[in-house]
Amino acid sequence: MRELIVILGAAESGVGAAVLAQKQGYDVFVSDSSAIKPHYREALTSRGIEWEEGRHTEERVLAAKEVIKSPGIPDTAPIVRAIHAAGIPVISEIEFAGRYTDSKMICITGSNGKTTTTSLIYHIFRKAGYDVGLAGNIGRSLALQVAEDPHAYYVIELSSFQLDNMYDFRANIAVLLNITPDHLDRYQGQMQLYTDAKMRIVQNQTKDDAFIYWNEDPIIRRELSKYHIESRLCPFSIIKRDGMIGYIADGEYVIEHPTPFNMEQEELALTGKHNLYNSLAAGIAADISGISNEVIRASLADFEGVEHRLEYVCTVHGVRFVNDSKATNVDACWYALESQTQPTILILGGLDKGNDYESIRELVQQKCKGLVYLGVDNAKLHAFFDPLGLPVADTRSMADCVREAYAMARPGYTVLLSPCCASFDLFRNMEDRGEQFKTLARSL
Repeated sequence: MRELIVILGAAESGVGAAVLAQKQGYDVFVSDSSAIKPHYREALTSRGIEWEEGRHTEERVLAAKEVIKSPGIPDTAPIVRAIHAAGIPVISEIEFAGRYTDSKMICITGSNGKTTTTSLIYHIFRKAGYDVGLAGNIGRSLALQVAEDPHAYYVIELSSFQLDNMYDFRANIAVLLNITPDHLDRYQGQMQLYTDAKMRIVQNQTKDDAFIYWNEDPIIRRELSKYHIESRLCPFSIIKRDGMIGYIADGEYVIEHPTPFNMEQEELALTGKHNLYNSLAAGIAADISGISNEVIRASLADFEGVEHRLEYVCTVHGVRFVNDSKATNVDACWYALESQTQPTILILGGLDKGNDYESIRELVQQKCKGLVYLGVDNAKLHAFFDPLGLPVADTRSMADCVREAYAMARPGYTVLLSPCCASFDLFRNMEDRGEQFKTLARSL
């Protein structure tokens, strides 16, 4: 009798895990408490994989040898509690996929910048002609690629939720950009639990692997003192310091080793201080992987950036619109504001994740000429920001939000959507939020 693997969640990661599990000879049952999107339902049905939607049949789920849980499902969900109570192991799709491939894994995490850095590394590897797949939080399911479209290298963006359920998976190159408060609603309000999840990216690394990290991050520096990390340490900084693998000095982007590399900072396609960190991490990962200086230089110069991350939308009667819908935490908004050179109308709000807005207070006072709140419940925003004395508007739809922001703006201003919050109170996801913003701005 074949062993049963149950997959909770039938979106990208869950369907990919189901396909791989079937290929590896398991009985597979997919269970989703919500409606399954038609193309995922078809992917399961066409392969003869059993599924259910709108419920979790506990008897079937608890018959599993192992459960693969989609990252969006919290451990507090009743079905997950029941699985843990039954002593059934729970793993992530990435953990499962890693069992069935010997490909090189370049893994990126961090509270901010991970999508841009992951996309940039993938861009460099493709330009170098490497056989590479893009997976994790972006791209196609790693498990599906391992099952049906294998590659020699995978560049993988990892959220803390994915790292939580990874145990034996090994990153050949681990990139940790930063650790700042985020998702504390999923971590019992405890920053250390969230930090522990991020640090899991170095587990199982060996002396043959590399760990790339931002040297000035105070939490990373503190955590490093607790760990015995066997891999090669590759710190980077935007200031030249002893021991740095990469840094910025006198307007030059520099990688010291393994292969020395430099280029003019002004030639980098990505602008803003935050993108210097992302570009350094990506360049070091490429250098370690043996990619030539010529390819690294060309790739850093022609990368087009990531949708919904400080994405220029349009200019309407002298007012610039910038879409930073991916800024789902306060630190991401800090970087967005720090990069602004024009008077700014800031749009913020959504599903609060235990945010502390104190870190952006000074930048809001310096950069912003008005605030537009966008969310079902904006009380916390009013309580914190209204005392600053800026013009404010309260909105509960993107149409009202864009209209109010445009009315506040003057020629030479920027309207910046950088919400600090998750999108699920009013939108399907952050992409939906960003797309609505772009469509409405362009229709003004």
